Amino acid sequence: MPVGKVVVVDTSSSPYAKLKPVPITQVELRDSFWAPRISSLLTDTLPHIYAQLNEKGYLDNFRRLVGKVQTNFKGYPFADEHVYKWLEATAWLLSYRPSKELLERVKEVIELIEAVQEPDGYINTRFYGKPKERYKKLDWSHELYVGGHLIQAAIACRRTNVCERLFNVALKYGKHLIENFGPGRIEIPDGHPEVEMALVELYRETRNKRYIELAEFLIDLRGRGKFNYLPYFVDNKPFKQLDEAPPGAHAVRFLYLVTGATDIYLEKGDRELWDALERLWLDIVRRKMYITGGVGARYAGESIGEAYELPNESAYAETCAAVANVMWNYRMLLATAEAKYADIMELTLYNGALSGISLDGRNFFYTNPLADRGKHRRQPWLHCPCCPPNIARLLASLPGYFYSTSNDGIWIHLYASNNASIYLNNNKVVVSQETMYPWDGYVKIKVKPEKEDVFAIYLRIPGWADQAEILVNGRPLELLPKPSSYVRVEREWRWDDSIELKIGMNIKLVASHPKVIANTGKVAIMRGPLVYCLEQIDNPGIDVWGIGISSESKLEAVYEPNLLKGVVSIVGEGFELTNNEQLYNALNKYVVKARKVLFKAIPYYAWANRDPGPMTVWIPLIDVFKKVRIER
Repeated sequence: MPVGKVVVVDTSSSPYAKLKPVPITQVELRDSFWAPRISSLLTDTLPHIYAQLNEKGYLDNFRRLVGKVQTNFKGYPFADEHVYKWLEATAWLLSYRPSKELLERVKEVIELIEAVQEPDGYINTRFYGKPKERYKKLDWSHELYVGGHLIQAAIACRRTNVCERLFNVALKYGKHLIENFGPGRIEIPDGHPEVEMALVELYRETRNKRYIELAEFLIDLRGRGKFNYLPYFVDNKPFKQLDEAPPGAHAVRFLYLVTGATDIYLEKGDRELWDALERLWLDIVRRKMYITGGVGARYAGESIGEAYELPNESAYAETCAAVANVMWNYRMLLATAEAKYADIMELTLYNGALSGISLDGRNFFYTNPLADRGKHRRQPWLHCPCCPPNIARLLASLPGYFYSTSNDGIWIHLYASNNASIYLNNNKVVVSQETMYPWDGYVKIKVKPEKEDVFAIYLRIPGWADQAEILVNGRPLELLPKPSSYVRVEREWRWDDSIELKIGMNIKLVASHPKVIANTGKVAIMRGPLVYCLEQIDNPGIDVWGIGISSESKLEAVYEPNLLKGVVSIVGEGFELTNNEQLYNALNKYVVKARKVLFKAIPYYAWANRDPGPMTVWIPLIDVFKKVRIER
């Protein structure tokens, strides 16, 4: 396999990409945080999802069409997507974690897919053998959306050399799309964007310009009244004229759409397109994104709300939207090499996305609220099971998100103990990290070039960092690293040179923008990239919704290796608001009764893995009251 091809987003030849990806297969995670989750994919998550695909009839949707079973179609019209996302996740994982059993299942599923592709290249088990029903209800049928996931699974199988036969299916399907969609043909996009990014990746694989032209055409159809100008479908304005993420837009559809648009920019360099992407990114990050990186405030339509509309208990924040947010920010990072995109990628990865899967790898959240009374629990499967294979494909491809290269150097985006073999200007450079990140901010990096050479190492200083120090071979750099930036360290690198990055991990109380009414007078606890929450099981005898905190509260980070598979918890002084029921009156009187208590907070991603009970991220800050009566 050529160097650089086992990648999710192949910008190796993209003229408007500032960064090129490092292959998944060239980064070996060996830390105590991510590596066990990768292992769990192999032993738990992917076998579990495959079993559910069998049990719930999604694989039988294929088998029935070749006479292997007699049954009706099962699931939503887009049921095939779950199979394709499982295939993609499994392919990425098998590229660096071999499994004979999983490989056999992949080949079995691909044989079924090959068997149900129709002669003209169309493939969809819901509409198989029904040419008159094709593309009649693109607002809800998800036909191109499903096809996009087929293409991405096929590309993953090709790039990993797991089973290239599926790529032939994708090529036939791609030819079918070109013949049926475009000017003078079908001029309606899919109601659920996704195929756009798949078409760009198919272009990258084949260099057939008709694929990227079709992707552009589909994006330009938005805002033309194809779906009655409804914001839900991002049809309210032409894409390049959008000045905000439309309130009411389905969160995942919107995020997949901007991700595909970013892929197009990376190839075409359309400045008008980029200006729209920057506007939309600022709108999401500053006004419509949860502190966890989750997107989607409303249950109604699984949609984005108005600016600062971010309720906690009813937060939708779908796991798929968090996965898409990681994907989008990764592409924005490749386009710009700007740390602010890596910051959001990391934030979402550790919080809003990771919360979507349980610690045992076999239970899942669809929605990710930031407050709960103990009723919201992960499930082994979901009524609409798009999220389980989606978080699986993100985690399976995770090693590929850690590093990038540019013409002059190596960029380090994420921190975890790992060994990476990176090719830079015909020189093989082994980069290794030793760290307890995200629990500790000390990272020791070894640089081992095959040939001594002058190049740069770019170190990301996270946006949350209050202070950071960099030493090269034990000598401090004479600069003050700025948060949310990359520090360029250029020198002639020799075998076993070292870099030490020391990032202060202070416990922070973070306030919302004052227009977020749900969080008025409240703060959240953060340490490093992690958002924390209070969960009832750690605070017995106290309703965690009634715990307050002071800006002067003493807080301590404590590593607990036996808690939740090893976490740093935060313990500290808080206040039980004893007249909570009369809080409205208390606010009018500016008097709150409280008694001192000790509380414990855990990382948000780890909640709901034990006994049910109330949980909250946002905590009342008692400083806002003019008078607090402390009871003894």
